[in-house]
Amino acid sequence: MSIEDPSIEAGGSQGPVLFAYDGFDDAKAAIEQAGRQFRTRRSAIVLTVWEPFASMPFASTPSTPGGLEQSIEREARRIADEGARLARTCGFDAHSLAERGNSIWERIVQSAEEHDACLVVLGAHGRTGTQLVARGSVAGASAQHTARPILIVHAPPRRVAA
Repeated sequence: MSIEDPSIEAGGSQGPVLFAYDGFDDAKAAIEQAGRQFRTRRSAIVLTVWEPFASMPFASTPSTPGGLEQSIEREARRIADEGARLARTCGFDAHSLAERGNSIWERIVQSAEEHDACLVVLGAHGRTGTQLVARGSVAGASAQHTARPILIVHAPPRRVAA
């Protein structure tokens, strides 16, 4: 299915598509899938959310080691830029955005509201068991906490060499 009529695209909203992008294969697959589904030159924001060191699981120091916060932010900007380049190759008029958030899913939902996103697109990591308990599901939490349309894409399965 490909959506060509902008009046029906993503519920009729003219806001940008918001890609939540972390650089993993599932996030890349989500951008590529959206590129196949939507008309070209659609406005898009590629958002990478970075967490402050102190909010990361198992951070054992109350203070952030010197320069680490800036390094994390720089890497988030690099990842967001990479995602925006991919989105442009998939037909979107995309720009990158790296934002700090104590909770990744909350920052995605807030950013979608702030930018009046017509659609939020995320890749699903497919975590199960202890990984799901320890890290949670950003895609699932985002979907549960917004009324905006959400497209969750799974990366193609990895092939194991025989």
